[in-house]
Amino acid sequence: MLNSKSEAYAAAGVDITAGYKSVELMKKHIRKTETPGVFSDVGGFGGLFRPDMTGMKEPVLVSGTDGVGTKLKIALLLDKHDTIGIDCVAMCVNDIICCGAEPLFFLDYIACGKNIPERIEQIVKGVCDGCVQAGCALIGGETAEHPGMMPEEDYDLAGYSTGIVDREKIIDNKTMKAGDVVIALPSTGVHSNGFSLVRKVFDVENADLTSPVEKLGGKSLGETLLTPTRIYVKPVLALLKEVAVKGISHITGGGFYENIPRSIPDGLGAKIERSKVRVLPIFDLIAEKGGISERDMFNTFNMGVGMSIVVAAEDAEKAVRILKENGEDAYVIGEIIESEDKITII
Repeated sequence: MLNSKSEAYAAAGVDITAGYKSVELMKKHIRKTETPGVFSDVGGFGGLFRPDMTGMKEPVLVSGTDGVGTKLKIALLLDKHDTIGIDCVAMCVNDIICCGAEPLFFLDYIACGKNIPERIEQIVKGVCDGCVQAGCALIGGETAEHPGMMPEEDYDLAGYSTGIVDREKIIDNKTMKAGDVVIALPSTGVHSNGFSLVRKVFDVENADLTSPVEKLGGKSLGETLLTPTRIYVKPVLALLKEVAVKGISHITGGGFYENIPRSIPDGLGAKIERSKVRVLPIFDLIAEKGGISERDMFNTFNMGVGMSIVVAAEDAEKAVRILKENGEDAYVIGEIIESEDKITII
């Protein structure tokens, strides 16, 4: 491989030796994600993983894929690329945990105008940090140089994850009923959704992203917006071991109105008490700066709630306690009611 060098390809804008250097730089980060199921080293044509299905009656694989979206523009403007990978992992693993699956492995895909090995290393470092948080292994990926397709300084980041769950333990909302309780897991901020609107509101290309902002507790706008998406895998897995969870929603693009209903069966709806939702300061600032209605805010952003979980009323106190013991400051925000409207915020 060290003898692989094409002057003609380099003249066309693709430096394959930069790709080799990127792989060497990222290997130390990838090693941190290794789990017992890893069955191959990075650099092969496919990532191998041997799952432990001990005790499972009918294992079911669950997969999810997503990207970071235009939040990448904030990373580019700040020239800070070591956390954006956490967002990429979070957007995938937080989805598959919604049906009770434990993430096993992750793969990433980076498309860039020019392969800058040191920057690729920082991006992958973030991916690896996210994998460690989720307890899954990074077993492969791809970095593709696209000269002429995108500016040299630009890149895009997407990922894919596979998890596993025993069929009888899949969360499918069949037992959900009126009187069940909706529990909120706090977000760390905007997470990775709604950034097209965020960028428009703040005109980020021309905004001051580095000065402290009083309304953000002294943090800068850039730091606040770039805060990585919270990964909920380990606390939720801990909860599932002790409580019968009836539904989980990952609050992403579309906010409360799109995502909470996805885990609720027909004939039932979630009644959310607005006064109980702990809205983060960044959302108040977005609404104020953009003149955005509260309805639109709750239909675009997570508003401080990154995930909602439905349990029986008699299990609510225990569920909140377990989540708190596992690092989540969980709290009740509503209940399930008989309704043709899947969600009502009062």
